[in-house]
Amino acid sequence: MSPTGTPLLAFEDVSVTYRTSGGEVPAVRDVDLTVASGEVVGVAGESGCGKSTLASTILRLQPPTAKVTGRVIFEGEDVQTMKWGALRALRWAGASMVFQGALHSLNPVQRVGAQIAEPIELHQPSLTEARVRSMVGDLLEQVGLPAARARAYPHQLSGGQRQRVMIAMALACGPRLIVADEPTTALDVMVQAQVLGVLEGLVRELDVGLLMISHDLSVLAELCDRIAVMYAGRVIEHGPADKVFSDPLHPYAAALSASFPRIGDPAARYAPAGLAGDPPDPAELPAGCSFHPRCPKRFDQCDTVEPELRWPAETRSREAACLLVGPS
Repeated sequence: MSPTGTPLLAFEDVSVTYRTSGGEVPAVRDVDLTVASGEVVGVAGESGCGKSTLASTILRLQPPTAKVTGRVIFEGEDVQTMKWGALRALRWAGASMVFQGALHSLNPVQRVGAQIAEPIELHQPSLTEARVRSMVGDLLEQVGLPAARARAYPHQLSGGQRQRVMIAMALACGPRLIVADEPTTALDVMVQAQVLGVLEGLVRELDVGLLMISHDLSVLAELCDRIAVMYAGRVIEHGPADKVFSDPLHPYAAALSASFPRIGDPAARYAPAGLAGDPPDPAELPAGCSFHPRCPKRFDQCDTVEPELRWPAETRSREAACLLVGPS
């Protein structure tokens, strides 16, 4: 599940379980995935499929009730075994995060310039106030905002402008990896396109890695080099973004792709596709393939056999966890 060369980030057999009063609940199961410098990798799936939990392991942000197994390797070092000093240096300067919902992530009573300046001041305490202020202005201009907006409070900015502020904060300390968790949620399509354009331009210009989390396969297909589709905590399909979106191998990936109507497509207009039901409760996963209760292509063996990721015989660039996908 990796391109050629040494990856910037690698998940190696990563699983995350939460301790609850009813026992351990698996949120992420046996994930292998990589991100290289200058590469955009997408993680897709419905709410509750484990996308954000997986992302939280990169900066060790999971709560005390979480247990992580496997390895999360960033630039050759396992994040889960880092000492506190190394982890503190990793956050912001090595990898940073653009959280979902900028209005809830920004401090409403503090000017946005001060919030962008905070990580710079923490990681580079020797800088003068004037230099930090200049860097904040440069960061805002880098994401398409006037430097003067540094004096604004979050409520004085539009949704797209607040999201750009979040991206500027993520870039403040020159990270090599950016994790964007649903960065375009609740934005209109025009602003969404602008924000995605900013992210893509920064990745290519600065040669940083980007892990993009979204439920919207069409967004990921536009921005990403590769996409991993998650369901019930597992990666159930992985491959080039255009192929996963236009010609998915797994029935769940096909349902995700079909759930977004295509302009000019009569089939989508007159018979919009969807998927009944919800992802399974992680505490009560069904036997066999986790997707089989909702799968339109299920057969008897799906009730008892949980398929592993397999390469189709005709290609080595894609893989899917489905019994309908024959091994090479």
